[in-house]
Order: sequence, then structure tokens, then C-alpha cells
Amino acid sequence: MATTLNEPIHSWEFELSRANRTRSIENVTLMQGQKLAAGTVLGLLSSGAATATAAGGNTGDGTMGAITVTSPAQVGDYTLTITAAATNAGTFSVTAPDGTTVGTGTVAVAFSEGGLAFTLADGATDFAVNDSFTISVTKVPGHHVTYDNGASDGSQTAVAILGAYTDSTEGHAAVAVMARDAEVIASLLGWGSNDSTGITAGKADLAAKGILVRG
Repeated sequence: MATTLNEPIHSWEFELSRANRTRSIENVTLMQGQKLAAGTVLGLLSSGAATATAAGGNTGDGTMGAITVTSPAQVGDYTLTITAAATNAGTFSVTAPDGTTVGTGTVAVAFSEGGLAFTLADGATDFAVNDSFTISVTKVPGHHVTYDNGASDGSQTAVAILGAYTDSTEGHAAVAVMARDAEVIASLLGWGSNDSTGITAGKADLAAKGILVRG
């Protein structure tokens, strides 16, 4: 029985023409946790996202307020661990998904290190040593992701086209993209899960940057 092999899109194969020298190309950061083919249409995150979950066995009942995420935060689960208990206070450490220590902080005092900013509030019952929280970061602003016309985090606007296959599973990746003033081949672009309406909107976004989709 014959075996069918599907050849992936080659680096920059989608390109028909570009502006002189390096005008059409930009170096940007692809957000961690993606495997994207050359020709994938990208959006740029304008906001981050993270949630905090208290460990089930915690002694203290304090809660974490809103979490602000900025670069260079990593995508994945951070661990906050109480390292010293105190009445209406206490200290904690924060460990990143890759196991590195982000910093230390104090209960009821604003913390801001490594791209995370939050306040762990004191509760009616004080925290005990080894009480913990998991802080799950899913989006980091200023990083590129697959264009998603239905999103509301910045990625709903198509801004660029990925030049080469990139695996950013283990960390944010520096990549080159087609950012302006070019002609590209429609059939070689990747639109993720967008429907025809989203693709039409994305083409208009690209056209506004001088990237014309042909075919």
C-alpha cells in the first residue's frame, strides 16, 4: 500500500514579494506553549491572564487579589509557599514553572517580581508555614500568538505572519515575522481555528499593514 507524505510549508514559502532590505521583517517574541507552522497568521497579546488557587490543606484563609502579568512572566504554574508565619502577616516565596525562585514577599503587602504583581491578603485565620497557592499564567502581554478573531486580548487583530516553523513549548521564542509591506500567497497561510468571517477580517488587518494576500 502506498504511503502518502505531506510536506510542510517551508520557511518563508508564503512570500511573493517584500520591501527593500529588511523593511518588511521584524523580530518579535512568540509566546510559550505553541507549535506553529511557517505562514501562521499572528496576533499580539495586549493583556495577560493568570488565576490563583489555594491548596486544599491550607491553614490560613487569606485570598489573592487581582494578578497583573507582564513580561518576562512564564506560561505555566507558579507556586507560592508560606515560609514564615506571623500574626496578621507572614512571608512567602514564589517559584516559577521552570523551578527558579522569582522572589520573596510579605502577606498583605504588594508583591511585584518576575512579571507577576499581586497582593496576598491576610484572612481571619493566619497562614501557616507551607500553606501554598498555585498561580497559573496562561497569557503574557507583548507576545505573539495565533490570530483569533473571536478573542478580546489583542490577538483578535492580525498583525504579522510567522516566517518559519517554531516550537515554543518550553519557553518564549524569538522569531522573525512578516510585519509590513509585502505580498503573500493565500493558500500557504495558516489561520488557526478562524472561520471564513475571521479570515476575511484578518486579511483586512494585514492589508492595513501593507501585507496583501494574493490568490
